[in-house]
Amino acid sequence: MKEFLFGLRLLFGAGRGNRIRFFLMAVGGSIGVCCLALVLTIPAILDAHDGRAAARQPVTSAKGSADGTLVLQRNDAYGSQSFTRVFIARGSQGTKSAPPGLSELPSPGEVFVSPRVHDLLREAPAVKALLPGREAGVIRPAGLAHPDELYAYIGTDRTRIADGGRTLKGFGYSYAPFPAVEPSTLTDVRFALATLVLLPLGIFLSVCARLSAASRMRRLAALRLLGLSIKGTQRVNAAETVAAALLGAVLGLGEYWLLNQVMSRAGLPGLRWYPGDGALSATTIAVCLIGCPALAWFVGRKSARDATANPLAVRRTVVPRPPSKWGGLLLVAGLGIVCAYCATGLMGRPASSVGLNALLVVAGVVLTGLGLVLTLPLLSYVLASRLARSTQSLTLNLAMRRNEAEPGSTMRVVTGLVLLVYAASLAQGVLIQLEQVTRPSGPVQDYSLPLSGLSKQQQRDLAGVSGVRTHAVMMNSWVDLNADQPEAAFASSATALVATCAQLDRMTRRSEGCVDGRVMRLVDPNSSLGSDLKPGTSFRFRIDGGKDKNLNVTLPSERIVYSGYSASAVGNAVLLVPPSALPAEASPRDAELLLTSSSTPGQVRGVLDGIAAVVPIAEIELVGLNVQGLEQISVVETLLGLGMIMGLVIGVAAFLVSVTDRAVERRAQVTAVTLIGARARTMRAVQCAQIVLPLSLGLILALVTGKLAESSYLITGGGTIRWDLAGVPLLTLAAAGVVATAAMGSLPLVGRRIDPELIRRD
Repeated sequence: MKEFLFGLRLLFGAGRGNRIRFFLMAVGGSIGVCCLALVLTIPAILDAHDGRAAARQPVTSAKGSADGTLVLQRNDAYGSQSFTRVFIARGSQGTKSAPPGLSELPSPGEVFVSPRVHDLLREAPAVKALLPGREAGVIRPAGLAHPDELYAYIGTDRTRIADGGRTLKGFGYSYAPFPAVEPSTLTDVRFALATLVLLPLGIFLSVCARLSAASRMRRLAALRLLGLSIKGTQRVNAAETVAAALLGAVLGLGEYWLLNQVMSRAGLPGLRWYPGDGALSATTIAVCLIGCPALAWFVGRKSARDATANPLAVRRTVVPRPPSKWGGLLLVAGLGIVCAYCATGLMGRPASSVGLNALLVVAGVVLTGLGLVLTLPLLSYVLASRLARSTQSLTLNLAMRRNEAEPGSTMRVVTGLVLLVYAASLAQGVLIQLEQVTRPSGPVQDYSLPLSGLSKQQQRDLAGVSGVRTHAVMMNSWVDLNADQPEAAFASSATALVATCAQLDRMTRRSEGCVDGRVMRLVDPNSSLGSDLKPGTSFRFRIDGGKDKNLNVTLPSERIVYSGYSASAVGNAVLLVPPSALPAEASPRDAELLLTSSSTPGQVRGVLDGIAAVVPIAEIELVGLNVQGLEQISVVETLLGLGMIMGLVIGVAAFLVSVTDRAVERRAQVTAVTLIGARARTMRAVQCAQIVLPLSLGLILALVTGKLAESSYLITGGGTIRWDLAGVPLLTLAAAGVVATAAMGSLPLVGRRIDPELIRRD
């Protein structure tokens, strides 16, 4: 304890520079702890979302008492959001318990809505048609998954929901029917966040714990030479590192509390939560307050080993030993696993992510990242020694000799940026894999709306919604259910697409043989639909608004051969009817309006919001996609984007802290070289070369190993995309930007003021 207190006295009494270093260690640690707390709290936010959604789910039974309470639940789309309406008909018997967020069940004519629906009723009065009754109150937060949820409880009569209603037994499921993120997808997201944030975070906290390592080692060596024991010297060192880490942990938790208050109220794209959902748990506080100081103690103990074991070598600045080669074993082991899975993809027999393969892929990715970090000092040492021996440039010789003497300091400067590029490549792979699972495989998305509820003006407005590529009408032929043989009538039914040839081209991959103004047969070689229909067969389509009540269409022999998308409504049609064939001002009775747009999630959300602006209460069917899946894509993209931002903050913070500390540590050497005649321009070039060359080497390795790790992940994922060549230019451009930023950041580190006293200072 005496040594620990002595270390604190040295900390606050060793001058302004020492106090500034302590402040930098604490601030740097606080940034890392804030990011760590955010990563650890994300699962709790999602669990709170799913827990409230599960607690309000109606528990029903098909059989019940004649006077039991009935419930009917409807999940519809309002724009790009899911709108849930729960119709409740109170009975004289059975349960009368209210769902979370309400004090009692709604009576007939009463409507309880979420705050977002309450605001929506004022913004879009047409939504009132979805909520028959008067607004009697607002649902409390306990009954909502998130603050922006569209949810409503509607009290009604038993006669109105007797056909589809079920007897209510209570509320509360053990699981959420529509989780914020599917469990399998959440596993991938956790893996991505661990790679994006936790791996660079560990390096960053280690960097903060080793600030001004050379000065501290000389001071510890002096104490050791004065007779202090090895353990006592390590306790003195721990006083500074542990105190800075503990103060940084407390500051970081405070920063996270403020960040949670702001972000929970402002929200992120696709993700909202209540401030209590993101509250710090006891586990998170314990990890931050115990784990971070423990890491600082471990790093400080390891860094002080040389000063305590051989203090004379530290005081006399003996040339250090070359870096250890053991770190390269991790890189070789990780690349061995990664390349093995890449080889299975090249041979056409991709390995699956089942069983042991799932663990091996993760192990290969983590080992490659750790090996890349631990191998950088050795690679920097080898590069520096070879260039220093072969170059004739004074600038390059000075830069490489310094890197050769201190390869560990180079690692602390460039590691964060190298890991950022490596993690960015993996994030690309995770996004590709998730999009293949959650998105339609085709490049287009179709939307189907009942035509009967749309006026002519609304149809024109929907066709002009931003993002809509084309539109058409899909109508079904009339079937006489009272016929002697209704089975035969159904067999002779058909679906027709009312569109021009240009509209058909925009809704399919390709089409051949189309002639405008003529009824033609649609044939997809990959589908057997309509293959049993004979030319000359007549179909009757019922029409509203024209002189004739029916439109008879005969199946022609002229064909349009087309190739459709995997998830498209066009695949249900066997006839192409030109719009001119319909009577003026007439509208098919059993028909839907089809809209087509790009299938990118952002485009789909934009089109859905545009549809809601035109017809708020329309029933929208997304062909091959559901709104819950679209919401999950948005949440996953937000989480990965948040991880990328945190990784960027950590990488840039590690670079800035390390470069600043490096400049302060080398003031004496820079002053000495300047006094013997080196110009400021030369010294700036030296500083730039010391950072840019090892950083470029590390980024090249990060690009290669990152793409290999990404490919192994995609191959075992079972998707159609295994080699993400499209992401190479983007990552290369990002790496070039990192090098340019690092070069610019190193230029101001050579100060103009020369203080010869620095040469004599210890």
